[in-house]
Amino acid sequence: MPLRLFPPKAGRTPNWRVRGTYLGQHVNRSTGTRKRAVAVQALRKIEREIESGEFSQRGEATFADAALAYMQAGGERRYIKKLLEYFGDVRLSRIDQQAIDAAALTLYPSATPATRNRQVYTVASAILRRAGFRLDLRRPIGAGGEQRIIWLWPEQFFALLAEAEKIDQEFAALLTVLCYTGLRLSEALRLTWNEIRLDEGYAYVPVTKNADPRGVFLPPVAVAALANLNKDRERVFRFARSRHLYHRLALSAARAGVDLPERHGFHILRHTYATWLRRFAGLDTRGLVATGAWKDRRSAERYEHTIVTEEARKAALLPTPTGARSVREG
Repeated sequence: MPLRLFPPKAGRTPNWRVRGTYLGQHVNRSTGTRKRAVAVQALRKIEREIESGEFSQRGEATFADAALAYMQAGGERRYIKKLLEYFGDVRLSRIDQQAIDAAALTLYPSATPATRNRQVYTVASAILRRAGFRLDLRRPIGAGGEQRIIWLWPEQFFALLAEAEKIDQEFAALLTVLCYTGLRLSEALRLTWNEIRLDEGYAYVPVTKNADPRGVFLPPVAVAALANLNKDRERVFRFARSRHLYHRLALSAARAGVDLPERHGFHILRHTYATWLRRFAGLDTRGLVATGAWKDRRSAERYEHTIVTEEARKAALLPTPTGARSVREG
C-alpha cells in the first residue's frame, strides 16, 4: 500500500497518521497535527527523507519513547500531553532548536515567553536529557518572566503552619518539608520511604525538574515532621497535586492572615527556603548552587536582592542631624 494519510480517531488519536510503504520503507507514524494540510506536508517530508536515506530506521528512539521513559522514571507529567501530540513519533535526532522553537509557537501562539519556556523548552529539555540527548537550548527572549521574588518571613510561615496543623497534621508536615528543604511540590509528593533515611537526615530525589538526581538534607525540624507520618505505605505523603491541595494552602494562608499570591502557590516555600539560607544561614549565590537545589548561578542569583550588602550597611556611618545621632547613640 502506498503512503496514505489516515484521519484522527475520536478517543484514540487526535492527529493524522501516515501509513504505507514507499521505496520499500514501511511507515506507520503520527504526523503530530490535527490539520490535514500540515499532515500532507509531513507525508511529503517523509517521502523526501526516505529518498535521501535520512528516514529513521525501526527501533530508533522517538520523542514518544523518551517521554514515556521519562514519566515512568517519575518525571513531572504536567505539560507533556501537548508535546506528545505535536512530536509524536518524531525521532530524537531530528529534534533540534528549530523544531522546539516551532513547537512553542504552534502550541502556545498567544502565550508569554515565560510560559513557552516553562511548558515547552523546560519540559522538552528534561525529556531529551533523560534520553541522553543534551541540547544547549536557547530560551526565548523574556523567558525569565517577572523576576520579582516573594517569600515568607518566619512569623508568617509559623502562622501559616499553625493553621495548617489545625486542618491536617500531614499537610503541615508537607509544608515543613517544602520550606526546610527547597523541594518542589512534585518532588516532595513523589518521595517514597525507601528514599528517606530519617536517622541520617537524608532524602534522595531520583528525578528533579532538571532530570538530574540529587541528595537532600533534612534538617531536624523536617525529620521531626516526617517521623510521625504513616510508614506502612510506599509514598511519604498521601496527597496528589490537585485543586483540593491548593485549596488547603489558600485556606491556611487566609486564616493565618498571610497574603499568598495565587500564582506562587506552594513554590513560595522554595523561595522562602532560599531566602532564609541567604538571610539567616549566610549563604551566598555560590552556596545556594552548592546545595544542589539550583542548577547554576543564574538560577540562584535571583535571591541576591533579599539581603543587604556589607557596602550598603556603610550608610550607618553617614552624618546625621545631632538630635538623630544622639538618639541612636543613646
